[in-house]
Amino acid sequence: MSKPRTLSQADHGRAPFGAANSQRRGADARVAARRDPSEVRHEPSTEAGERRDAPSPRPVIYAALACNAAIAAAKFLAALLTGSAAMAAEGVHSTVDMGNQGLLLYGLKRSRRPADQDFPFGYGKEVYFWSFVVAIELFTVGAGAALVRGAWRLHHPGPQQHFLINYLVLGIAVLFEGSTWLFAVKQFSKTKGRRSFIQAVRYGKDPSRFMVLFEDTASILGLLIAIAGIGAEQLTGQSIFDGMASILIGCVLSTSAVWLAYETKGLLIGESANRETVDDIRRIAAHVEGITRVHEVLSMHVGPQFILVAITLELCAGRARRHAIDRLEERLKHRHPRIRRVFVRVRKSDRLED
Repeated sequence: MSKPRTLSQADHGRAPFGAANSQRRGADARVAARRDPSEVRHEPSTEAGERRDAPSPRPVIYAALACNAAIAAAKFLAALLTGSAAMAAEGVHSTVDMGNQGLLLYGLKRSRRPADQDFPFGYGKEVYFWSFVVAIELFTVGAGAALVRGAWRLHHPGPQQHFLINYLVLGIAVLFEGSTWLFAVKQFSKTKGRRSFIQAVRYGKDPSRFMVLFEDTASILGLLIAIAGIGAEQLTGQSIFDGMASILIGCVLSTSAVWLAYETKGLLIGESANRETVDDIRRIAAHVEGITRVHEVLSMHVGPQFILVAITLELCAGRARRHAIDRLEERLKHRHPRIRRVFVRVRKSDRLED
């Protein structure tokens, strides 16, 4: 039985294989003419279907944070003056959104810390962890408070006052939330590439980019439900509609929280790169001179901008094998800048076994 030889990369900028840089440049020059034409034409990319020049998610988060701070104060004041359960639920909703956006900013800041001895692959997964915390907070605090407030309203009915204040505050909130939602959609459209919005969320690797869009969408739905509930109570004189509106807002928040938790769970555990990226890695490796066969390609997102790749392959018996792994790493990082570490396990060819 042959014993596989394991080779790993010492740092993300240079692989510990091959000879000196001058020898490697000479080897690359000799094989340049024999490279696969498709590799020469390809421009650097990130994940398939996504744009490489994606803007930072911070401006959207800051805009939503400022908007929610003003709206939350107005909602709580209106709830205090009118006694509306739906308005109180919306105030809690905006407050929870503020906390969520603060957690996202905190996670983004911590994820930028450089790698160290304890975390050699960096802190990129901090974004995934705090995004998951946001989903939990949205479910427990936001949805829970709205459901409890709605149930209390159903068991303790009472007439509302000052309906005009509710409509005024909710109308202003719709304008503010609508503006931040449009801004979030515009920024997210710059990153989703050719994919639809649903596909971009499903296959996206940076939850901070769609978290605000999710929250703003849920906020607008909640505002519309609150307006409908207050309007129904004003028309019929039945406070049950206000309580039902609060419960429906809680259902919207809980549904959003479960979806967010589901989308971030895989990234937190260790989700692979998109299938298109993995297939492209295999194709590039198969066309590198000196590599005769690619057995296995494993990948994992260590952060939104960090892909770890592990490849099992066979090398030829000639001189071309000397610089094959160097060329492979160079081409992978040029094609996919998110690939930061490449680990290669060289397997002895079956034809060379005794």
